[in-house]
Amino acid sequence: MMSDSDDDVPTLSAHTLAALQEFYTENLALQSPSTEPEEQFSVGAIEEDWGLSQFWYSEDTARRLAEELVREAGDGGRIACVSAPSVYQKLKQGVVPGSEHVSVMVLEYDRRFASYGDDFIFYDYNQPLALPPHIQPHSFDAVLADPPYLSHECLGKVAQTVRFLSKGKVLLCTDTGAIPEGLKETEKWMHPAPALNERRALLFIQNIVQKRVLHETARMLTCMRGVQAISSQRE
Repeated sequence: MMSDSDDDVPTLSAHTLAALQEFYTENLALQSPSTEPEEQFSVGAIEEDWGLSQFWYSEDTARRLAEELVREAGDGGRIACVSAPSVYQKLKQGVVPGSEHVSVMVLEYDRRFASYGDDFIFYDYNQPLALPPHIQPHSFDAVLADPPYLSHECLGKVAQTVRFLSKGKVLLCTDTGAIPEGLKETEKWMHPAPALNERRALLFIQNIVQKRVLHETARMLTCMRGVQAISSQRE
């Protein structure tokens, strides 16, 4: 017999139960990712959060950026993707030639990417140098940075992070070609052609170590159905 107290126990509707099941299923998928690299690291496996200014690259753009990073890092090189998780994912898929010969880490504010284990470093641009002790200065052969916001404050603080991480080679992506104040005095900056079909435009690859320019080589690229190389020059 059901007691009066049993009548007071709240029950969930079928719709609510279904929503909860979907939530738990999605979280389980994140905690136990597929063992297939192309699925585990597929671009978009973790959905964009526009509230965090997240806008993933297309597959083609992510691949082209990944190829450039592998080329610049070289065999055995270390790559850091700062606020650019879709490029990290493309590098980890094993579909970019040479990607098996580099190591890559993703610096990201969104803790959902912690599902990628030791490759993940929590990163808040408001604390540009608040990095784990095992991340040493100038320890990455190539750094890709995609500042989440275009404010001078954000760009300047991301520039501090880039200068700390990089041995010299930096790939910066931004909407407008804005130059971070923290790097402006050290570089000859290349301005991009207008971005057409992608949110981001690839600006340049430039060698820097602290305040010395070691190599004044830059490649100007533009976005048109993905990032395409249009010119290269050496001074």
